Order: sequence, then structure tokens, then C-alpha cells
Amino acid sequence: MSTDTATGPGAAGRALGEDLLVVDDLSVNYGRIEAIRNVSFRVPQGGIATLIGANGAGKTTTLKTISGLRSVRTGRIVFEGEDITKVPSHKLVTRGICQAPEGRGIFPGMSVEENLDMGAYTRTDRRTAAYAADLDRVFTLFPRLLERRSQFAGTMSGGEQQMLAIGRALMSRPKLLLLDEPSMGLAPKLIQQIFSIIREINDQGTTVLLVEQNAAQALRTADLAYVLETGSVVREGTGAELAADDSIRAAYLGGDV
Repeated sequence: MSTDTATGPGAAGRALGEDLLVVDDLSVNYGRIEAIRNVSFRVPQGGIATLIGANGAGKTTTLKTISGLRSVRTGRIVFEGEDITKVPSHKLVTRGICQAPEGRGIFPGMSVEENLDMGAYTRTDRRTAAYAADLDRVFTLFPRLLERRSQFAGTMSGGEQQMLAIGRALMSRPKLLLLDEPSMGLAPKLIQQIFSIIREINDQGTTVLLVEQNAAQALRTADLAYVLETGSVVREGTGAELAADDSIRAAYLGGDV
């Protein structure tokens, strides 16, 4: 895939910006097992891109590789025009890439506020008005976290823990937010709420790359969408285009969106 920037209409008909992230011909192994093969896609500045596919298709591996947690066998990852393929994960956070991982990964023995503070670990302004404003932003997006700010995170519901995982990632002030299965294990009403908040986060200026098993919700939300099968991208288009495709509907949407 070329690293040339591209613009065009997203799922909602809005103009997309230049490419913030370009994944170019990426291959990753677990030992001798090829997890993803020659994967290429882009995430436009200010947009929402999603990776959909069955379990084991390579979606989580792709996110882990972008965030520096897996080594690249071949290919490259370009962020803001710079090759970050070999940049370690902790330095990627300071560059503006942060992930809310699959399974939430909160610190159960710490309070909600302590978890949020851990999200800002790499920041140098943790005693400033800017930090306080970001904390207020998280509490505005997730009022339940404000109510639970002193509660141990491990005693909260699954939906509350997912809110905390996203809020913690936001405390690093990401330019690109990576979300891995944010709807996993949640009730339908909470799923709707989480996706509404994802759209609000994006409207506030944060670019989002979303891995999601709930393909219908993902395609409704995304500007650009990519289908992974057995470690390779086999289809791509706007969220609306893929949602309207009969083969995608049959394979991933149960014939309905």
C-alpha cells in the first residue's frame, strides 16, 4: 500500500483527512505460525476505521503489533508520516498511540481514579490544569466513573470496567485510540452506550481504530472498514459500503444491520 495521503467521504458522508496511520504489507508470526500476512490498510486523520472478521482472523494481533507489543516479520507501520515499525510500545504512547486492550486489563486492586492516573503515567503535566481538564473530560464522558472514583476497579461491573479501560487510555491524550473488542460481554443497552461514546470521542478529535466482533455496530460507526480472514485483508470500503454488501451481510451480519 502506498503511503500517499488520501481523502474522501466516510460512512457518514464526511470528508476524511490525510492518513494518520498506514499499515503496509505487514506480516507477523507467533513462532512458526503466521498470524497475519501482507496486511495493508490506512486510518485517516479524524476518522474511525474498523477491522472485522471471525475469531482467529488476526485482528487483535494487528492491534498489538501497531502498539508495539508484537514484533514485525515483514512490512512497516507509518504514523504521522514516520516509520514506527521498530519503536517500542512505551515510546509509542508518548507519540500518541494508546490501546484499550481486549479484556479491559484494568488494575482491579486500585481505585477508579488511580487507574485513570496510571493512564497518564507518561505525562509530565500531572499537577496542572491540563491534567485536571482531561480527568473532567473522562468523567463527563463516563459519569458512572465519577460516581465510582474511589471504588476498587475490580468490584465494578463489566460495563463499568470497559468505560474505565477507555477512560484510562484517553488520559494519555492519544492522537490514535486503539480499541479491542469494546463490546465484549456487554448487554445490548450498554453496547449502544459504548458505541455512542466512541463516536463522541471521535467527534472531539481523537482518531479511532476499532477491532470489533459486533460487525453490525462496527460498520455503522466506521468511516472505513476492513475484513480480515485467516490473517489477510480480503475486503475494504466504507462502513456503509460493506454493510450493504450481500456477502458481508451473510457472513458477518446475519443478513441484517
